[in-house]
Amino acid sequence: MAVEIHAVYTGQLGCTATHGPSQKTLITDAPLDNGGKGESFSPTDLVATALGSCVLTILGLVAERHQLDIQGTEVRVVKEMIQKPVRRIGSLRTEVTIAAAAVSEASMRDRLESAARKCPVHQSLHPDIDAPIEFVYV
Repeated sequence: MAVEIHAVYTGQLGCTATHGPSQKTLITDAPLDNGGKGESFSPTDLVATALGSCVLTILGLVAERHQLDIQGTEVRVVKEMIQKPVRRIGSLRTEVTIAAAAVSEASMRDRLESAARKCPVHQSLHPDIDAPIEFVYV
C-alpha cells in the first residue's frame, strides 16, 4: 500500500506537508543551528517523532493482542546530529517507560521489547545511526 505525502516549500526554510489519505497537514522549519527559526519540527525531528510513535504503535498492537493495558506508556527520543562526514542524524536514543504493574511477567516484557525493536521505522534507519531502545518499568 502506498501513501502519498505532498510537500510545498513555503519560504524561509519552511515547508507544509499534506498527508494524502487524511489531508492533515504539518509544518516543518529548519532548526536554529541550521539557519531556520526553529518554530516547528525539523525534518530530522520528524524522524525521531516517527521512531517514537512507531515504537508506541507496535507496543499497542502487541498489548491489544494479549489484553494488556499499557495506556500511558511514554517514549522519549533524544536526537543528536553530527557534522562529519556530512550533517546527519548521529543517534536516536529511545527510552520507553511502562507501568510495571501493566506488564509484570518477564516473558511478556521480552515479547514487547523484541517487537518494539522490530518497528518499521527502527528497521529502516541507516546502520550508522546509533539507535538503542531502553525500557524502564516504573
